[in-house]
Amino acid sequence: MDWFGDDIWVTWAALGVLMCLIELASGELIFLMFGIAAFSAAVAAAAGAPMALPLAIFGVVSVALLALVRPRIAARVHDGPSLPVGQQALVGQLAIVEEVVNRHAGRVLIGDVHWTARPVDPEATYEPGDELLVAAIDGAIARVVRKES
Repeated sequence: MDWFGDDIWVTWAALGVLMCLIELASGELIFLMFGIAAFSAAVAAAAGAPMALPLAIFGVVSVALLALVRPRIAARVHDGPSLPVGQQALVGQLAIVEEVVNRHAGRVLIGDVHWTARPVDPEATYEPGDELLVAAIDGAIARVVRKES
């Protein structure tokens, strides 16, 4: 038990390493804050502080990091444009008419995939070979408009 009192900093450091390893698995930036707080407590314990001081440092640093630092880091990580995925990534792509496209239906080639298409304007009709733009994806139907030159 004497070792536990004299070398408690090792326990704090091990707790810090454990928290950082858990953070690698979770990725939520919560356990990282606890890990940094444990390393702070380890420094205080290695300096010979009484047992209550590293506990207090761990608590204060944990709360401060979770309340002040984590929200800012999380906002930066999640900030930025969201990228369209799946079918919505086709919006804005070039579509080549293969079969006449009118209000009833038609077929276009988007990339190397054949799609059923309908014009956004129900009165429009597009002939084979016309170049269109995908304006929207409505289920399995590409909604298309004429490509502006």
